[in-house]
Amino acid sequence: MEKQLIISVGREYGSGGHEIAEKLSKHYGIQLLDHNLLDEIAAEKNMDAAHWKELDEKHKNRLSSRTVRGYSSSPEENLYLLQFDYLKKKAASGDSFVVVGRCSETILKEFDSLVSIFVLGDREKKVRRIMRLYQMTESQAEKKIREKDWKRRRYHNSFCEGKWGASRNYDISINSSKLGVDGTVEMLIAYIDKRQRDKV
Repeated sequence: MEKQLIISVGREYGSGGHEIAEKLSKHYGIQLLDHNLLDEIAAEKNMDAAHWKELDEKHKNRLSSRTVRGYSSSPEENLYLLQFDYLKKKAASGDSFVVVGRCSETILKEFDSLVSIFVLGDREKKVRRIMRLYQMTESQAEKKIREKDWKRRRYHNSFCEGKWGASRNYDISINSSKLGVDGTVEMLIAYIDKRQRDKV
């Protein structure tokens, strides 16, 4: 790819946002960073990532954490900062990639190559998707969606000034329930390609 392209994908649980990120990664032939981001950081620092994964995308406890001379006692915050530094360094090196979540629309907003997306969906279709994918009952799927979105919102809002899912924090917010995953991907590709063509 001639021009750098960084795609940030935030998503509601059940919206198909992760699948959309995978398809964009495949279409543009660029790396997808999600849970594997921790493996990348661990390999770079010659550390074991296993103990980090339980903390991934979790908010910090403001009551039990404190910062002294720039060092935080919060393992969640320290993990966030490791990811923050890694993503900024990767972007600054000129790499192109797709990143899912991790406050990336905020972390990387200084880069002109960033396209930030938030994927949402209609409740009924999100519930049906989770029921199908995980063989859940309707009530189980609804509960899972509430829990996952609550955790994502709390994580995001504890580290970023902008609110999770608020349209002004993203270049484009799109309801994947209207066009389906593939239709949403097509629309996003058209948007991204136009942005890339217009880039000086």
